[in-house]
Amino acid sequence: MLELFDRQLRRQARPEGPDARVERAGNVVRQVAPGHGWNGVLWSGLDERNADAEIAEQVRYFGELGQPFEWKLYGYDRPGDLDRRLLAAGFTPEPAETLMIAEIGRLPLEGEPPEGVRLVPVTGPDGVELMADVHESAFGTPGTHFRERLLDQLAEGEVVALVAMAGDVPVSAARMDLHPGTRFASLWGGGTVPEWRGRGIYRALVAYRAREAVARGYDHLQVDASSQSRPILLRLGFEAITTTTPYVHE
Repeated sequence: MLELFDRQLRRQARPEGPDARVERAGNVVRQVAPGHGWNGVLWSGLDERNADAEIAEQVRYFGELGQPFEWKLYGYDRPGDLDRRLLAAGFTPEPAETLMIAEIGRLPLEGEPPEGVRLVPVTGPDGVELMADVHESAFGTPGTHFRERLLDQLAEGEVVALVAMAGDVPVSAARMDLHPGTRFASLWGGGTVPEWRGRGIYRALVAYRAREAVARGYDHLQVDASSQSRPILLRLGFEAITTTTPYVHE
């Protein structure tokens, strides 16, 4: 499962968004995107001899573009001290997450939201605004780039997005990125405003997206899980594969 993930979503990654591009430069695979897009290293094949030079080259490259970028470090990446080398090169680690993968056929696909809550597909700007409101409340971070990236993804047709509504109030939201040509769809978000947590909305969001993935021909789901979502996903049947830590260079 890990080999399949590594090959399809890292080494053979497709660009996110209409203006992004994926470059294979030496021993790294990176994405370059303008404006609000994500910039960073998706995969690296390094060893003790070339790691420092390759890190310096990425710092130089993105620096010339004037772009902050992220080095997405996985627990199985080499060399074993790559994390320390990134720190020495001026990167700052963000909280580690758990890479979790599930074969959809082994997941419970049932799961409805609690009474009084309905799940609404997001297809345009009005729904994106509702999702951004949830994002800001649930995660405490500005939703500006979130809005712009999600609108790009909707235009490309490679995302499934939905918002949970309690009456006219958005209380939770999530999306699923589709990866055409692979066996994977990726779950992101799943943020719920504090007063609605612990009522089964997150589980319902996972089940909804799993059903949508099956309908589109995918048979694996992948999640970079926070410490809050990891226990729920384990109970649903996801497997914890390794860790993933964003190292950010400004």
